[in-house]
Amino acid sequence: MSGPPHFIGVDVGTGSVRAGVFDANGQLLAHASHDIQLFQDTPDHAEQSSADIWQAVCKTTRAAITKASVAPQTIVGIGFDATCSLVVIGADGTGLPVGVSGEADRDIIVWLDHRATDQAKRINQSGHRVLKYVGGVISPEMETPKLLWLKENLPETYQSARHFFDLVDFLSWKATGSTARSMCTVTCKWTYMAHEKAWDATYFEGIGLGDLSKDNFARIGADIVEPGTPLAQGLTQDAADALGLVPGTPVAAGLIDAHAGGVGAMTGDTDVTSNLVYVFGTSACTMASSERPHFIPGVWGPYHSAMVPGLWLNEGGQSSAGAAMERLLALHPAAVGAAGAAKQSSQSLPDYLAALTVERAPHLSEAAYLAGTLLVIPDFLGNRAPHADPEARAIIAGLGMDQDLESLIALYVAGLLGIGYGLRQIIETSGASGATIKSVTVIGGAGRHPLIAQLLADCTGLPVIHPEQPEPVLLGASMLGASASGSVPNLNAAMSKMSSPGDTIAPTHGAITALHNTRFSVFESLQKAAQVLKKPTSTEAFLGHAEA
Repeated sequence: MSGPPHFIGVDVGTGSVRAGVFDANGQLLAHASHDIQLFQDTPDHAEQSSADIWQAVCKTTRAAITKASVAPQTIVGIGFDATCSLVVIGADGTGLPVGVSGEADRDIIVWLDHRATDQAKRINQSGHRVLKYVGGVISPEMETPKLLWLKENLPETYQSARHFFDLVDFLSWKATGSTARSMCTVTCKWTYMAHEKAWDATYFEGIGLGDLSKDNFARIGADIVEPGTPLAQGLTQDAADALGLVPGTPVAAGLIDAHAGGVGAMTGDTDVTSNLVYVFGTSACTMASSERPHFIPGVWGPYHSAMVPGLWLNEGGQSSAGAAMERLLALHPAAVGAAGAAKQSSQSLPDYLAALTVERAPHLSEAAYLAGTLLVIPDFLGNRAPHADPEARAIIAGLGMDQDLESLIALYVAGLLGIGYGLRQIIETSGASGATIKSVTVIGGAGRHPLIAQLLADCTGLPVIHPEQPEPVLLGASMLGASASGSVPNLNAAMSKMSSPGDTIAPTHGAITALHNTRFSVFESLQKAAQVLKKPTSTEAFLGHAEA
Protein backbone atom coordinates (compact mmCIF):
# COMPACT_ATOMS: atom_id res chain seq x y z
CA MET A 1 0.00 0.00 0.00
CA SER A 2 1.38 3.40 -1.00
CA GLY A 3 -0.20 6.27 0.90
CA PRO A 4 -2.72 6.48 3.80
CA PRO A 5 -5.46 3.81 4.04
CA HIS A 6 -8.92 4.32 2.61
CA PHE A 7 -12.19 2.45 2.92
CA ILE A 8 -15.13 2.07 0.56
CA GLY A 9 -18.75 1.94 1.60
CA VAL A 10 -21.34 0.76 -0.94
CA ASP A 11 -25.02 1.45 -0.30
CA VAL A 12 -27.73 -0.26 -2.36
CA GLY A 13 -31.05 1.50 -1.95
CA THR A 14 -34.39 1.02 -3.65
CA GLY A 15 -33.70 3.22 -6.64
CA SER A 16 -29.93 3.60 -6.82
CA VAL A 17 -26.51 2.36 -5.78
CA ARG A 18 -24.04 4.72 -4.14
CA ALA A 19 -20.36 4.24 -3.31
CA GLY A 20 -18.15 6.46 -1.16
CA VAL A 21 -14.44 6.59 -0.42
CA PHE A 22 -13.50 7.54 3.16
CA ASP A 23 -10.25 8.17 4.95
CA ALA A 24 -9.29 6.68 8.33
CA ASN A 25 -11.00 9.55 10.20
CA GLY A 26 -14.34 9.08 8.48
CA GLN A 27 -14.03 11.97 6.06
CA LEU A 28 -15.80 11.44 2.74
CA LEU A 29 -13.38 12.06 -0.13
CA ALA A 30 -15.78 11.36 -3.00
CA HIS A 31 -18.91 9.44 -3.87
CA ALA A 32 -20.79 8.34 -6.96
CA SER A 33 -24.22 6.93 -7.74
CA HIS A 34 -26.00 4.94 -10.41
CA ASP A 35 -29.71 4.21 -10.86
CA ILE A 36 -31.06 0.66 -10.70
CA GLN A 37 -34.21 -0.84 -12.17
CA LEU A 38 -37.41 -1.48 -10.23
CA PHE A 39 -40.23 -3.56 -11.75
CA GLN A 40 -43.75 -3.13 -10.37
CA ASP A 41 -46.29 -5.00 -12.47
CA THR A 42 -48.93 -4.79 -9.74
CA PRO A 43 -49.25 -2.63 -6.61
CA ASP A 44 -48.21 -5.52 -4.34
CA HIS A 45 -45.34 -6.89 -6.44
CA ALA A 46 -41.90 -5.27 -6.68
CA GLU A 47 -38.88 -6.95 -8.25
CA GLN A 48 -35.30 -6.15 -9.16
CA SER A 49 -32.35 -7.77 -10.94
CA SER A 50 -29.23 -8.87 -9.05
CA ALA A 51 -27.23 -8.63 -12.29
CA ASP A 52 -28.36 -5.03 -12.78
CA ILE A 53 -27.50 -4.18 -9.18
CA TRP A 54 -24.05 -5.81 -9.27
CA GLN A 55 -23.25 -3.96 -12.49
CA ALA A 56 -24.26 -0.68 -10.82
CA VAL A 57 -22.14 -1.55 -7.76
CA CYS A 58 -19.10 -2.01 -9.99
CA LYS A 59 -19.71 1.21 -11.93
CA THR A 60 -20.23 3.36 -8.84
CA THR A 61 -17.22 1.91 -7.02
CA ARG A 62 -14.94 2.61 -9.97
CA ALA A 63 -16.38 6.10 -10.35
CA ALA A 64 -15.95 6.92 -6.66
CA ILE A 65 -12.30 5.79 -6.71
CA THR A 66 -11.64 7.93 -9.79
CA LYS A 67 -13.32 10.99 -8.22
CA ALA A 68 -11.37 10.53 -4.99
CA SER A 69 -8.08 10.34 -6.93
CA VAL A 70 -6.78 7.53 -4.73
CA ALA A 71 -4.86 4.46 -5.82
CA PRO A 72 -6.78 1.16 -5.61
CA GLN A 73 -3.89 -0.21 -3.55
CA THR A 74 -4.77 2.23 -0.75
CA ILE A 75 -8.29 0.77 -0.43
CA VAL A 76 -7.80 -1.65 2.46
CA GLY A 77 -11.41 -2.55 3.24
CA ILE A 78 -14.86 -2.54 1.66
CA GLY A 79 -18.29 -2.81 3.26
CA PHE A 80 -21.74 -3.24 1.75
CA ASP A 81 -25.21 -2.30 2.95
CA ALA A 82 -28.47 -2.88 1.12
CA THR A 83 -32.22 -3.02 1.41
CA CYS A 84 -33.61 -6.17 3.02
CA SER A 85 -34.69 -7.69 -0.30
CA LEU A 86 -34.74 -11.42 -1.14
CA VAL A 87 -32.36 -12.71 -3.84
CA VAL A 88 -32.91 -16.17 -5.33
CA ILE A 89 -29.88 -17.88 -6.90
CA GLY A 90 -29.82 -21.21 -8.75
CA ALA A 91 -27.27 -24.02 -8.77
CA ASP A 92 -25.24 -22.41 -11.57
CA GLY A 93 -24.88 -19.15 -9.65
CA THR A 94 -27.36 -17.19 -11.74
CA GLY A 95 -30.70 -15.77 -10.72
CA LEU A 96 -34.07 -17.49 -10.87
CA PRO A 97 -37.43 -15.85 -11.69
CA VAL A 98 -39.40 -14.70 -8.65
CA GLY A 99 -42.48 -13.34 -10.41
CA VAL A 100 -45.24 -14.29 -12.80
CA SER A 101 -43.31 -12.69 -15.68
CA GLY A 102 -40.97 -15.69 -15.63
CA GLU A 103 -37.97 -13.47 -16.38
CA ALA A 104 -34.89 -14.97 -14.73
CA ASP A 105 -33.16 -11.57 -14.56
CA ARG A 106 -35.87 -10.47 -12.16
CA ASP A 107 -34.56 -12.59 -9.30
CA ILE A 108 -35.15 -10.24 -6.35
CA ILE A 109 -38.33 -9.72 -4.35
CA VAL A 110 -37.91 -6.15 -3.10
CA TRP A 111 -38.36 -5.26 0.56
CA LEU A 112 -41.51 -3.20 -0.10
CA ASP A 113 -43.23 -6.08 -1.93
CA HIS A 114 -46.42 -7.14 -0.12
CA ARG A 115 -47.35 -10.22 -2.15
CA ALA A 116 -46.93 -12.43 0.94
CA THR A 117 -49.59 -10.73 3.08
CA ASP A 118 -51.72 -13.91 3.29
CA GLN A 119 -48.68 -16.02 4.11
CA ALA A 120 -47.73 -13.59 6.88
CA LYS A 121 -51.23 -13.87 8.33
CA ARG A 122 -51.00 -17.65 8.44
CA ILE A 123 -47.56 -17.54 10.00
CA ASN A 124 -48.82 -15.19 12.69
CA GLN A 125 -51.63 -17.58 13.51
CA SER A 126 -49.01 -20.15 14.51
CA GLY A 127 -48.14 -18.14 17.61
CA HIS A 128 -44.61 -19.56 17.49
CA ARG A 129 -42.10 -18.25 20.02
CA VAL A 130 -39.87 -16.65 17.36
CA LEU A 131 -42.66 -14.14 16.71
CA LYS A 132 -41.96 -12.71 20.15
CA TYR A 133 -38.72 -11.39 18.66
CA VAL A 134 -40.37 -9.55 15.75
CA GLY A 135 -42.73 -7.42 17.80
CA GLY A 136 -45.28 -10.23 18.07
CA VAL A 137 -46.37 -10.02 14.42
CA ILE A 138 -44.30 -10.93 11.38
CA SER A 139 -44.48 -8.58 8.41
CA PRO A 140 -44.92 -9.51 4.75
CA GLU A 141 -41.81 -7.37 4.21
CA MET A 142 -39.77 -10.07 5.98
CA GLU A 143 -38.25 -13.06 4.23
CA THR A 144 -40.00 -16.17 5.55
CA PRO A 145 -43.47 -15.08 4.32
CA LYS A 146 -41.89 -14.38 0.92
CA LEU A 147 -40.20 -17.79 0.90
CA LEU A 148 -43.53 -19.42 1.67
CA TRP A 149 -45.13 -17.46 -1.19
CA LEU A 150 -42.44 -18.73 -3.55
CA LYS A 151 -42.94 -22.31 -2.45
CA GLU A 152 -46.70 -22.09 -2.95
CA ASN A 153 -46.79 -20.04 -6.15
CA LEU A 154 -43.49 -20.73 -7.95
CA PRO A 155 -42.51 -24.20 -6.75
CA GLU A 156 -40.01 -24.74 -9.58
CA THR A 157 -38.07 -21.63 -8.58
CA TYR A 158 -38.23 -22.59 -4.91
CA GLN A 159 -37.02 -26.14 -5.47
CA SER A 160 -34.28 -25.11 -7.91
CA ALA A 161 -32.79 -22.45 -5.66
CA ARG A 162 -29.41 -23.20 -4.12
CA HIS A 163 -29.20 -19.93 -2.20
CA PHE A 164 -31.76 -17.57 -0.73
CA PHE A 165 -29.84 -14.42 0.13
CA ASP A 166 -30.68 -11.14 1.76
CA LEU A 167 -29.43 -8.58 -0.76
CA VAL A 168 -26.39 -7.48 1.24
CA ASP A 169 -25.35 -11.11 1.74
CA PHE A 170 -25.66 -11.64 -2.00
CA LEU A 171 -23.27 -8.73 -2.55
CA SER A 172 -20.65 -10.12 -0.15
CA TRP A 173 -21.03 -13.56 -1.81
CA LYS A 174 -20.60 -11.99 -5.24
CA ALA A 175 -17.48 -10.19 -4.01
CA THR A 176 -15.84 -13.06 -2.12
CA GLY A 177 -17.59 -16.35 -2.85
CA SER A 178 -18.43 -16.67 0.86
CA THR A 179 -21.92 -17.90 1.73
CA ALA A 180 -21.67 -16.54 5.28
CA ARG A 181 -24.65 -14.43 6.31
CA SER A 182 -24.62 -11.29 8.39
CA MET A 183 -26.14 -11.59 11.82
CA CYS A 184 -27.96 -8.34 11.02
CA THR A 185 -29.90 -9.67 8.05
CA VAL A 186 -30.84 -13.14 9.30
CA THR A 187 -31.80 -11.89 12.76
CA CYS A 188 -33.85 -8.90 11.65
CA LYS A 189 -35.58 -10.41 8.61
CA TRP A 190 -35.25 -14.22 8.70
CA THR A 191 -36.08 -15.13 12.37
CA TYR A 192 -32.55 -16.28 13.30
CA MET A 193 -32.27 -16.27 17.11
CA ALA A 194 -28.97 -14.45 17.52
CA HIS A 195 -29.07 -14.52 21.32
CA GLU A 196 -29.17 -18.33 21.05
CA LYS A 197 -26.91 -18.45 17.98
CA ALA A 198 -29.33 -20.81 16.27
CA TRP A 199 -32.25 -21.19 13.89
CA ASP A 200 -35.41 -22.69 15.38
CA ALA A 201 -36.26 -25.65 13.15
CA THR A 202 -39.71 -26.04 14.73
CA TYR A 203 -40.73 -22.64 13.38
CA PHE A 204 -39.88 -23.59 9.80
CA GLU A 205 -41.55 -26.97 10.15
CA GLY A 206 -44.68 -25.39 11.57
CA ILE A 207 -45.15 -22.90 8.72
CA GLY A 208 -44.42 -25.33 5.88
CA LEU A 209 -40.76 -24.53 5.24
CA GLY A 210 -39.23 -27.45 7.13
CA ASP A 211 -37.12 -28.42 4.11
CA LEU A 212 -34.96 -25.34 4.71
CA SER A 213 -33.49 -26.92 7.84
CA LYS A 214 -31.67 -29.49 5.68
CA ASP A 215 -27.86 -29.40 5.85
CA ASN A 216 -27.88 -27.04 8.79
CA PHE A 217 -30.02 -24.47 6.94
CA ALA A 218 -27.45 -24.25 4.14
CA ARG A 219 -29.80 -22.53 1.68
CA ILE A 220 -30.52 -19.62 4.04
CA GLY A 221 -27.38 -19.56 6.20
CA ALA A 222 -25.28 -22.20 7.92
CA ASP A 223 -22.51 -19.74 8.79
CA ILE A 224 -23.70 -16.62 10.64
CA VAL A 225 -21.19 -13.88 11.50
CA GLU A 226 -21.31 -10.42 13.10
CA PRO A 227 -21.33 -7.34 10.85
CA GLY A 228 -17.80 -6.20 10.08
CA THR A 229 -16.36 -9.73 10.12
CA PRO A 230 -13.86 -10.29 7.25
CA LEU A 231 -15.18 -12.83 4.75
CA ALA A 232 -13.21 -15.61 3.02
CA GLN A 233 -9.95 -14.37 1.49
CA GLY A 234 -11.34 -11.01 0.48
CA LEU A 235 -12.14 -9.95 -3.07
CA THR A 236 -11.90 -12.65 -5.70
CA GLN A 237 -9.96 -11.91 -8.88
CA ASP A 238 -13.17 -11.54 -10.89
CA ALA A 239 -14.77 -9.21 -8.35
CA ALA A 240 -11.59 -7.14 -8.00
CA ASP A 241 -11.37 -6.71 -11.76
CA ALA A 242 -15.00 -5.64 -11.95
CA LEU A 243 -14.71 -3.19 -9.06
CA GLY A 244 -11.33 -1.76 -10.01
CA LEU A 245 -9.72 -2.97 -6.78
CA VAL A 246 -6.96 -5.32 -5.69
CA PRO A 247 -7.65 -9.06 -5.24
CA GLY A 248 -7.70 -10.06 -1.60
CA THR A 249 -8.96 -6.67 -0.38
CA PRO A 250 -10.86 -7.40 2.88
CA VAL A 251 -14.64 -7.50 2.52
CA ALA A 252 -16.89 -7.24 5.57
CA ALA A 253 -20.11 -8.99 6.45
CA GLY A 254 -22.65 -6.26 5.78
CA LEU A 255 -25.64 -4.48 7.24
CA ILE A 256 -29.16 -3.64 6.14
CA ASP A 257 -29.07 -0.08 4.76
CA ALA A 258 -30.92 1.56 7.63
CA HIS A 259 -28.71 -0.22 10.14
CA ALA A 260 -25.60 1.00 8.35
CA GLY A 261 -27.02 4.48 8.80
CA GLY A 262 -27.54 3.76 12.47
CA VAL A 263 -23.90 2.75 12.86
CA GLY A 264 -22.67 5.73 10.84
CA ALA A 265 -24.76 8.18 12.86
CA MET A 266 -23.55 7.00 16.27
CA THR A 267 -20.60 8.81 17.81
CA GLY A 268 -18.49 8.48 20.91
CA ASP A 269 -20.42 11.44 22.37
CA THR A 270 -23.85 9.87 21.81
CA ASP A 271 -25.54 7.77 24.48
CA VAL A 272 -26.34 4.86 22.20
CA THR A 273 -28.81 3.29 24.63
CA SER A 274 -31.04 6.38 24.95
CA ASN A 275 -30.89 7.64 21.37
CA LEU A 276 -33.23 6.55 18.59
CA VAL A 277 -31.93 6.68 15.02
CA TYR A 278 -34.57 7.74 12.51
CA VAL A 279 -33.79 7.08 8.85
CA PHE A 280 -36.00 9.31 6.71
CA GLY A 281 -35.91 7.94 3.18
CA THR A 282 -38.40 6.33 0.78
CA SER A 283 -39.59 4.53 3.88
CA ALA A 284 -38.65 5.44 7.43
CA CYS A 285 -36.84 3.19 9.88
CA THR A 286 -36.35 3.65 13.61
CA MET A 287 -33.62 1.88 15.56
CA ALA A 288 -33.10 1.93 19.28
CA SER A 289 -30.30 0.05 21.07
CA SER A 290 -30.42 -1.16 24.66
CA GLU A 291 -28.41 -3.24 27.09
CA ARG A 292 -31.36 -5.54 27.82
CA PRO A 293 -34.14 -6.82 25.58
CA HIS A 294 -37.40 -4.87 25.29
CA PHE A 295 -40.48 -6.62 23.92
CA ILE A 296 -42.48 -3.83 22.30
CA PRO A 297 -45.82 -4.61 20.60
CA GLY A 298 -45.68 -3.80 16.91
CA VAL A 299 -41.98 -2.90 16.98
CA TRP A 300 -39.59 -5.48 15.54
CA GLY A 301 -37.09 -7.15 17.82
CA PRO A 302 -35.53 -7.34 20.25
CA TYR A 303 -32.59 -8.48 18.11
CA HIS A 304 -29.24 -9.24 19.71
CA SER A 305 -26.06 -7.83 18.10
CA ALA A 306 -27.97 -7.01 14.92
CA MET A 307 -26.56 -3.49 14.63
CA VAL A 308 -24.22 -2.60 17.50
CA PRO A 309 -22.29 -5.68 18.68
CA GLY A 310 -23.36 -6.73 22.18
CA LEU A 311 -26.49 -4.58 22.32
CA TRP A 312 -30.13 -5.40 21.68
CA LEU A 313 -31.97 -3.62 18.88
CA ASN A 314 -35.60 -2.67 18.42
CA GLU A 315 -36.58 -1.64 14.91
CA GLY A 316 -39.73 0.10 13.78
CA GLY A 317 -40.62 2.64 11.17
CA GLN A 318 -43.08 3.61 8.49
CA SER A 319 -43.53 1.63 5.30
CA SER A 320 -43.67 4.85 3.33
CA ALA A 321 -42.26 8.25 4.31
CA GLY A 322 -40.60 10.07 1.41
CA ALA A 323 -42.73 7.91 -0.90
CA ALA A 324 -45.82 8.88 1.08
CA MET A 325 -45.05 12.56 0.64
CA GLU A 326 -44.62 12.12 -3.10
CA ARG A 327 -47.92 10.25 -3.33
CA LEU A 328 -49.71 12.79 -1.15
CA LEU A 329 -48.55 15.81 -3.14
CA ALA A 330 -49.40 14.15 -6.45
CA LEU A 331 -53.06 14.13 -5.38
CA HIS A 332 -53.26 17.93 -5.32
CA PRO A 333 -54.38 19.90 -8.44
CA ALA A 334 -51.58 22.47 -7.98
CA ALA A 335 -48.83 19.84 -7.84
CA VAL A 336 -48.09 19.84 -11.59
CA GLY A 337 -47.58 23.58 -11.74
CA ALA A 338 -45.50 23.59 -8.57
CA ALA A 339 -43.37 20.74 -9.88
CA GLY A 340 -42.64 22.78 -12.99
CA ALA A 341 -41.60 25.78 -10.92
CA ALA A 342 -39.45 23.52 -8.76
CA LYS A 343 -37.70 22.13 -11.83
CA GLN A 344 -36.93 25.63 -13.08
CA SER A 345 -35.18 26.36 -9.79
CA SER A 346 -33.35 22.98 -9.90
CA GLN A 347 -35.21 21.67 -6.86
CA SER A 348 -37.37 18.68 -6.10
CA LEU A 349 -41.02 19.43 -5.40
CA PRO A 350 -40.69 18.69 -1.64
CA ASP A 351 -37.62 20.95 -1.36
CA TYR A 352 -39.42 23.68 -3.28
CA LEU A 353 -42.42 23.46 -0.95
CA ALA A 354 -40.15 23.42 2.10
CA ALA A 355 -38.58 26.70 0.95
CA LEU A 356 -42.01 28.28 0.42
CA THR A 357 -43.12 27.05 3.83
CA VAL A 358 -40.11 28.63 5.53
CA GLU A 359 -40.90 31.95 3.82
CA ARG A 360 -44.38 31.90 5.32
CA ALA A 361 -43.45 30.93 8.88
CA PRO A 362 -41.95 33.54 11.24
CA HIS A 363 -40.37 30.64 13.13
CA LEU A 364 -39.88 27.11 11.79
CA SER A 365 -42.08 25.66 14.54
CA GLU A 366 -44.93 27.96 13.52
CA ALA A 367 -45.06 26.28 10.12
CA ALA A 368 -47.36 23.75 11.80
CA TYR A 369 -50.11 26.37 11.81
CA LEU A 370 -50.05 26.39 8.00
CA ALA A 371 -51.63 22.92 8.00
CA GLY A 372 -54.82 24.48 9.36
CA THR A 373 -57.49 21.80 9.82
CA LEU A 374 -55.80 19.37 7.45
CA LEU A 375 -54.62 16.14 9.07
CA VAL A 376 -52.84 13.30 7.27
CA ILE A 377 -52.22 9.72 8.32
CA PRO A 378 -49.62 8.71 5.70
CA ASP A 379 -50.13 4.92 5.78
CA PHE A 380 -50.34 4.52 2.00
CA LEU A 381 -48.43 1.23 2.21
CA GLY A 382 -49.67 0.05 5.59
CA ASN A 383 -48.44 0.72 9.11
CA ARG A 384 -45.13 -0.95 9.92
CA ALA A 385 -45.06 0.19 13.55
CA PRO A 386 -46.47 0.30 16.10
CA HIS A 387 -49.68 -1.22 14.67
CA ALA A 388 -47.97 -3.83 12.47
CA ASP A 389 -50.85 -3.58 10.01
CA PRO A 390 -49.84 -3.99 6.35
CA GLU A 391 -53.45 -3.39 5.33
CA ALA A 392 -53.75 0.03 6.94
CA ARG A 393 -54.23 2.86 4.47
CA ALA A 394 -53.75 6.61 4.38
CA ILE A 395 -56.33 9.07 5.65
CA ILE A 396 -56.63 12.73 4.67
CA ALA A 397 -59.05 14.74 6.78
CA GLY A 398 -60.11 18.36 6.36
CA LEU A 399 -59.89 18.73 2.58
CA GLY A 400 -61.77 21.55 0.96
CA MET A 401 -62.24 22.71 -2.65
CA ASP A 402 -59.02 24.78 -2.67
CA GLN A 403 -56.75 24.24 -5.65
CA ASP A 404 -54.14 26.95 -5.20
CA LEU A 405 -50.49 26.86 -4.14
CA GLU A 406 -51.30 27.83 -0.56
CA SER A 407 -53.50 24.76 -0.11
CA LEU A 408 -50.71 22.59 -1.57
CA ILE A 409 -48.31 24.01 1.01
CA ALA A 410 -50.88 23.25 3.73
CA LEU A 411 -51.14 19.65 2.51
CA TYR A 412 -47.34 19.37 2.44
CA VAL A 413 -47.04 20.54 6.03
CA ALA A 414 -49.88 18.28 7.17
CA GLY A 415 -48.10 15.33 5.57
CA LEU A 416 -44.86 16.11 7.39
CA LEU A 417 -46.73 16.38 10.68
CA GLY A 418 -48.38 13.01 10.00
CA ILE A 419 -44.96 11.44 9.61
CA GLY A 420 -43.87 13.14 12.83
CA TYR A 421 -46.88 11.77 14.72
CA GLY A 422 -46.13 8.29 13.43
CA LEU A 423 -42.64 8.64 14.88
CA ARG A 424 -44.14 9.87 18.14
CA GLN A 425 -46.33 6.77 18.33
CA ILE A 426 -43.31 4.50 18.02
CA ILE A 427 -41.44 6.43 20.72
CA GLU A 428 -44.38 6.41 23.13
CA THR A 429 -45.10 2.71 22.55
CA SER A 430 -41.42 1.93 23.13
CA GLY A 431 -41.39 3.94 26.34
CA ALA A 432 -44.44 2.10 27.62
CA SER A 433 -42.48 -1.16 27.26
CA GLY A 434 -39.47 0.07 29.20
CA ALA A 435 -37.26 1.56 26.48
CA THR A 436 -35.56 4.87 27.29
CA ILE A 437 -35.49 7.35 24.40
CA LYS A 438 -34.21 10.84 25.17
CA SER A 439 -33.15 12.04 21.73
CA VAL A 440 -33.58 11.30 18.02
CA THR A 441 -30.75 11.24 15.49
CA VAL A 442 -32.22 11.91 12.05
CA ILE A 443 -30.45 10.80 8.89
CA GLY A 444 -31.49 10.75 5.25
CA GLY A 445 -31.68 13.60 2.80
CA ALA A 446 -35.13 14.84 3.82
CA GLY A 447 -34.34 14.83 7.52
CA ARG A 448 -31.43 17.25 7.12
CA HIS A 449 -33.70 20.13 6.08
CA PRO A 450 -34.03 22.58 9.02
CA LEU A 451 -37.81 22.77 8.64
CA ILE A 452 -38.31 19.01 8.77
CA ALA A 453 -35.87 18.57 11.66
CA GLN A 454 -37.71 21.23 13.67
CA LEU A 455 -41.14 19.76 12.96
CA LEU A 456 -39.96 16.28 13.97
CA ALA A 457 -38.55 17.71 17.20
CA ASP A 458 -41.84 19.49 17.90
CA CYS A 459 -44.02 16.49 17.02
CA THR A 460 -42.07 14.18 19.32
CA GLY A 461 -41.07 16.64 22.03
CA LEU A 462 -37.47 15.41 21.82
CA PRO A 463 -34.25 17.02 20.62
CA VAL A 464 -33.22 16.05 17.10
CA ILE A 465 -29.54 15.46 16.37
CA HIS A 466 -27.85 15.66 12.99
CA PRO A 467 -24.58 13.75 12.58
CA GLU A 468 -21.70 15.81 11.21
CA GLN A 469 -21.21 13.46 8.26
CA PRO A 470 -23.97 14.15 5.69
CA GLU A 471 -23.69 10.58 4.31
CA PRO A 472 -23.97 8.41 7.45
CA VAL A 473 -25.21 5.34 5.57
CA LEU A 474 -22.13 5.30 3.34
CA LEU A 475 -20.00 6.03 6.39
CA GLY A 476 -21.51 3.09 8.25
CA ALA A 477 -20.74 0.78 5.33
CA SER A 478 -17.17 2.06 5.21
CA MET A 479 -16.84 1.40 8.96
CA LEU A 480 -17.57 -2.25 8.18
CA GLY A 481 -14.64 -2.22 5.76
CA ALA A 482 -12.41 -0.60 8.40
CA SER A 483 -13.35 -3.30 10.88
CA ALA A 484 -12.76 -6.12 8.37
CA SER A 485 -9.35 -4.69 7.44
CA GLY A 486 -8.11 -4.71 11.02
CA SER A 487 -7.47 -0.96 10.88
CA VAL A 488 -9.68 -0.70 13.99
CA PRO A 489 -10.22 -3.46 16.57
CA ASN A 490 -13.96 -3.80 15.93
CA LEU A 491 -17.07 -2.01 14.71
CA ASN A 492 -17.55 -0.26 18.05
CA ALA A 493 -14.09 1.26 17.75
CA ALA A 494 -14.84 2.39 14.19
CA MET A 495 -17.97 4.18 15.40
CA SER A 496 -15.96 6.10 18.01
CA LYS A 497 -13.15 7.04 15.64
CA MET A 498 -14.91 7.79 12.38
CA SER A 499 -18.14 9.61 13.35
CA SER A 500 -18.78 13.01 14.95
CA PRO A 501 -21.94 14.76 16.19
CA GLY A 502 -23.33 17.78 14.41
CA ASP A 503 -26.03 20.25 15.45
CA THR A 504 -28.95 19.62 17.82
CA ILE A 505 -32.46 21.02 17.24
CA ALA A 506 -34.50 21.50 20.41
CA PRO A 507 -38.30 21.22 20.45
CA THR A 508 -40.35 24.37 20.90
CA HIS A 509 -42.66 24.31 23.91
CA GLY A 510 -45.71 26.26 25.07
CA ALA A 511 -48.45 26.84 22.50
CA ILE A 512 -46.64 24.69 19.94
CA THR A 513 -46.68 21.71 22.31
CA ALA A 514 -50.40 22.21 22.94
CA LEU A 515 -51.06 22.35 19.19
CA HIS A 516 -49.27 19.08 18.55
CA ASN A 517 -50.90 17.35 21.51
CA THR A 518 -54.30 18.23 20.08
CA ARG A 519 -53.44 17.17 16.55
CA PHE A 520 -51.84 13.95 17.78
CA SER A 521 -54.99 13.05 19.72
CA VAL A 522 -57.09 13.50 16.57
CA PHE A 523 -54.49 11.53 14.58
CA GLU A 524 -54.91 8.52 16.87
CA SER A 525 -58.69 8.84 16.92
CA LEU A 526 -58.84 8.71 13.13
CA GLN A 527 -56.61 5.63 13.09
CA LYS A 528 -58.98 3.87 15.47
CA ALA A 529 -62.01 4.91 13.45
CA ALA A 530 -60.44 3.48 10.29
CA GLN A 531 -60.19 0.07 11.93
CA VAL A 532 -64.00 -0.14 11.93
CA LEU A 533 -64.08 -0.23 8.11
CA LYS A 534 -61.83 -3.29 8.12
CA LYS A 535 -64.22 -5.39 10.19
CA PRO A 536 -66.22 -8.10 8.34
CA THR A 537 -69.47 -6.51 9.52
CA SER A 538 -68.83 -3.47 7.36
CA THR A 539 -66.75 -3.52 4.19
CA GLU A 540 -66.63 -7.27 3.54
CA ALA A 541 -70.32 -7.67 4.28
CA PHE A 542 -71.16 -4.86 1.87
CA LEU A 543 -68.99 -6.31 -0.87
CA GLY A 544 -70.52 -9.72 -0.37
CA HIS A 545 -74.00 -8.22 -0.60
CA ALA A 546 -73.06 -6.34 -3.77
CA GLU A 547 -71.76 -9.50 -5.42
CA ALA A 548 -74.93 -11.35 -4.53
